Amino acid sequence: MVEVTLTITDAAAERLRAVLSEEVGDDLVLIISTLSGGCSGHLYDMQVAERPDDSGFQHLDVEGIPISVHNRDSWRLNGIEVNYLDTLMGGGFKIENPNADRGCGCGKSFG
Repeated sequence: MVEVTLTITDAAAERLRAVLSEEVGDDLVLIISTLSGGCSGHLYDMQVAERPDDSGFQHLDVEGIPISVHNRDSWRLNGIEVNYLDTLMGGGFKIENPNADRGCGCGKSFG
């Protein structure tokens, strides 16, 4: 396990606050994790859910956004920057990961 630090750009923080305010539930957090898959081996996953119990998770507050990261993903996600892009071709969240030694052309998977 690695103690996770991450950053969120102003654009991503604004969008995440909007998303969290639209959801219904108690003690909601953004859970950031990785899944096996994609052309480079791993995919990012972000979900809004009720805060998981403390067992196995690190809980962060970044720019006022409550975030939970599972310890199993801590070494892959430590140091990431979460950004939000709004472009003519469609927007979305983009994660820059200094730990990735390779990525794919689609920008959605890393290894």
